[in-house]
Amino acid sequence: MMTLPTRGEFMFAGVEEEKKGNQDGERGETERHVARVRALCEKAKEILMEESNVQSYHFGVKRKSQGTDQPVRSPVTICGDIHGQFHDLAELFRIGGKCPDTNYLFMGDYVDRGYYSVETVTLLVSLKVRYPQRITILRGNHESRQITQVYGFYDECLRKYGNATVWKTFTDLFDYFPLTALVESEIFCLHGGLSPSIETLDNIRNFDRTQEVPHEGPMCDLLWSDPDDRCGWGISPRGAGYTFGQDISEQFNHTNNLRLIARAHQLVMEGFNWAHEQKVVTIFSAPNYCYRCGNMASILEVDDCREHTFIQFEPAPRRGEPDVTRRTPDYFL
Repeated sequence: MMTLPTRGEFMFAGVEEEKKGNQDGERGETERHVARVRALCEKAKEILMEESNVQSYHFGVKRKSQGTDQPVRSPVTICGDIHGQFHDLAELFRIGGKCPDTNYLFMGDYVDRGYYSVETVTLLVSLKVRYPQRITILRGNHESRQITQVYGFYDECLRKYGNATVWKTFTDLFDYFPLTALVESEIFCLHGGLSPSIETLDNIRNFDRTQEVPHEGPMCDLLWSDPDDRCGWGISPRGAGYTFGQDISEQFNHTNNLRLIARAHQLVMEGFNWAHEQKVVTIFSAPNYCYRCGNMASILEVDDCREHTFIQFEPAPRRGEPDVTRRTPDYFL
């Protein structure tokens, strides 16, 4: 015998149907967003494939094909680690000027640690696609499949999309990011530091960079090494790359006619830190790193006359983020 459903059963069925409709809508929106990320990264790959391992800022002179320097207009603003701190990246652009009004050179580590790695790397890659001659995005040691599976980007993608497609799309793109940049033939920019296997910039130009970051070797060293107070080469406490002393920096700069090595990769409390009698400078652009370190951030502006100015800034105001313990992390990558 058939019975009519009660009013409550009607209401329950309606709620379930609406819930299913909402889930279908959310799933469809997620799939559309994933498709847009894929399309964006395909466009970025086409651009990055044409760029050299040593990006060149040199009076707008244009030279084509991989293995030779590519043009980016100066003046330029050089930036360090961002680490998924999207609101602070927005603050950086507010202080330094919007792209394309300002030319930018970012030295890697866009993802991991912070809460908004997806948004951060999406914005920077979008700017690269929209203004390819106005922004350069170098590779950091965190632009790596292995590192991002440990320090947050992989988990963030799973949480926001339900699968690893976006993570895989971006980490595949990371293989095409340039390794270093050269500003006006004088300022050598990279994420980490020098390598005992590299004496000249031509050594770097000859790399095949389209691969996962190796555990050792010259490509690994460029992304992992650090300057040190001790002379010569040393074993890095990070377990990858080397430490290098002032004698190494001076010899490298002399051999390659450089004035300065600009790099990122290390937390510095004032946002920038000189080393090796101002032959090397570390720039860090993630204020209050990990939302608890209390550090300033900075960017380095290089003008048409090759004069440089540091601009420091504090964290952008935030709402609704979880409280964290104000304790410096034991280990920095």
